[in-house]
Amino acid sequence: MVRSGARVLRDDLGRAVRLPRRVRRVVSLVPSLTEAIAETGPGLLVGCTKWCAHPPGLAAERLRGTKNPHLQRIAEIAPDLVVANKEENRERHVAELERAGVPVWVTDVGTVPGALRSLRRLLVEVCGLPEPGWLAGAAAAWGGPVPASRLRVAVPIWRDPWMVVGGGTFAGDVLARLGAANVFGGEARYPATDPAGIAARSPDAVLLPDEPYRFTADDGPEAFPGIPVVLLSGRDLTWYGPSLVAARSRLAEALAPPPR
Repeated sequence: MVRSGARVLRDDLGRAVRLPRRVRRVVSLVPSLTEAIAETGPGLLVGCTKWCAHPPGLAAERLRGTKNPHLQRIAEIAPDLVVANKEENRERHVAELERAGVPVWVTDVGTVPGALRSLRRLLVEVCGLPEPGWLAGAAAAWGGPVPASRLRVAVPIWRDPWMVVGGGTFAGDVLARLGAANVFGGEARYPATDPAGIAARSPDAVLLPDEPYRFTADDGPEAFPGIPVVLLSGRDLTWYGPSLVAARSRLAEALAPPPR
């Protein structure tokens, strides 16, 4: 039975989450959602992870990382809501927080349209914030049909061991909407491979983001002799939030063929 003044909504996984009538204090365990909440409802965030780098200067308590959050401290803070993500956070941590009486809203994002829907639900329906202008801007930037593929790409996200973006991922959908086909799109979400396995797929280009592994001009391109390599922003490729507004133009520029 829900106490008076409370409400029950279902998160992206269909889980019933009991919330206060008004959400005033939020802990975010997802860097992209930290940015979205901080930009939309300044002052709402009371805690976040050490990886939450946006917006710069965010005044919220750091509660360790996405995979090892400080659960005891989160319970002590007693937020109205903790925001988590199916892919970035561990199910057992969600369960432990809920046993401590802390409501947890879990997002599940695999496409750009899905991210926009999830963000609107979280910000407007759950947190009671006005719909932000950046959300409409992101929808306008990424709207329209998925274009035909013009470029075949592979996207490593880690090395030692090497792992790449596979199928059913937000990053894969972002690439498809830029006209880039992921050569590992028919595999598991993040399959393990090696440079030889990547080269065997004959990609037109290998895309090296700067997160979660920080590929640089001196760390990564040397593994792919004879294949064009593009260094790009991992935030543009994998974050869903205010960065989506400008991410499309930046990624499109990075993937554009060099002038002849």
